[in-house]
Amino acid sequence: MAGKATSKPHAEIAGAGYAGLTAAVGLAQRGWSVRLHEKRDTLGSFGAGIVLWENALRVLRAIGAFEEVAKKSFTAPFYETRMHNKTVALEPFDHDPWATMTRQHLYDAMLAPARRLDIEILHSSEVVSADPDGTVTLGSGRTIKADLVVGADGVGSNVRDSMGFAVERNKARDGLIRMIVPRCRRELGPEAFWDNVIDFWNFEPRVQRILYVPANDNDLYIGLMAPYRSDGSIVPIKLEVWLDMFPFLEPVLREATNAPGRYDRYETTVLNAWTKGRVALVGDAAHAMTPSLAEGAACAMMNALSLAVYVEGGTDKLEERLQEWERNERPLTDRTQRRSAKLTAERALSKGEWVNDELMETMRHIPTGASADPLPGFPRRNATGTQAAKS
Repeated sequence: MAGKATSKPHAEIAGAGYAGLTAAVGLAQRGWSVRLHEKRDTLGSFGAGIVLWENALRVLRAIGAFEEVAKKSFTAPFYETRMHNKTVALEPFDHDPWATMTRQHLYDAMLAPARRLDIEILHSSEVVSADPDGTVTLGSGRTIKADLVVGADGVGSNVRDSMGFAVERNKARDGLIRMIVPRCRRELGPEAFWDNVIDFWNFEPRVQRILYVPANDNDLYIGLMAPYRSDGSIVPIKLEVWLDMFPFLEPVLREATNAPGRYDRYETTVLNAWTKGRVALVGDAAHAMTPSLAEGAACAMMNALSLAVYVEGGTDKLEERLQEWERNERPLTDRTQRRSAKLTAERALSKGEWVNDELMETMRHIPTGASADPLPGFPRRNATGTQAAKS
């Protein structure tokens, strides 16, 4: 079967997450017709929170989602690291724009420009395979031919696996339970530091960590880190396991016993290539990474936006332009993956020594397709951002 009857170049996108939405909006802004396939019955994001740095905020502005995101996000005065509840680092990020929010709020803000652009989004529509010539096959058995196929269908990508991309997967020893709970400010006490993002680490009598992230005035995102298959990895959480090490967070932890959550083991996925023929992979389908640098979603969004930039103007020499996109844009993501994996393996965030120019390279990057102008509502950063050159 043919795709949409249109004179525009046409893209079929598998997956309506952050990467898929960014690619869809970026392509539509540049004259493509787009159809998004989401295998779930409803659109939305997993119920947790997220930290976004300058690079991701610039992508949001480029796709018309920044102002909506800013309405219900939070910028903490400090990023604080504690070991056994003693502060070892306190970073103000005076010149690095950053914000925290619930993932659902971010998702809704990104969905809005897709709606404004009349991008077709199909629910309960799973792409089960793709072909380098631009053909996709749906779970219903229907086949569709497109000028471009984007695989944004996550770490278990059908698009990727059906096409035989070589994949190297590395599982870490730790994982995370992500939850949204009430902030419980009155119960926690009047101290001003409860507005900080606080990274609580304990190594004795066992390794457990709580990432405490105010997502807005009312919601708190908590990440409960523990080794794989330990008592701390159990969902619903064992309250006594966490209270034993973090008794000062009792109001929050009691809320967490009733909050939906799941344990995800950290994983890094490296592919031999991101493109094959008329197919391109973005997000976790191409480069899943550990969350130590909070750059998994941001890299997905950056690469999806830059993909749209590289194919602007239609289908002429499309395969060559996809290869050029990967060649120019991939090195930064590869470096980010390696750095994040190293921080995770060494549990180095516990030292609070990660704020430096090397580790913050990606956070300060000006994405291809995004403006370098100052972000409204954030201080101008003194350091100079980097931008991959598009030859």
